[in-house]
Amino acid sequence: MTDAQTKTIDLVARYYRAFNTGNVEGMLDCLGDHVVHDVNQGERRVGKEAFREFLAHMNRCYTEQAVDLLVMATDDGARAAAEFTILGAYQVTDEGLPEARGQTYRLPVGAFFEIENHRIVRVTNYYNLKDWVAQVEA
Repeated sequence: MTDAQTKTIDLVARYYRAFNTGNVEGMLDCLGDHVVHDVNQGERRVGKEAFREFLAHMNRCYTEQAVDLLVMATDDGARAAAEFTILGAYQVTDEGLPEARGQTYRLPVGAFFEIENHRIVRVTNYYNLKDWVAQVEA
């Protein structure tokens, strides 16, 4: 493994450690100022402030943990991918989605990253929204 791969894998793992502890500032510290955030089934957001707003919304509606994390990186460390499972609870109804009643869910997730100057400059997340809806409607 190259030094660049190791640094990128460590950066992405740090990002998810911050996610799992609810450390918003720790997550933001991993990002470049003009980070591009592509949300599954959602609008593209650009910049740390937009990312902060997204996290505030998510933390209000959901409680989540990323488990079984596997991070891979290119030899040059410029791109990375993560595969994990989200264990979550749906706490507050999110606009356009089923009513929240504290339902729990378990989803496989894939995430893709671009890295520049030891910061994440793009995050793209993918999961099966239909599977999530089926779980919270059950």
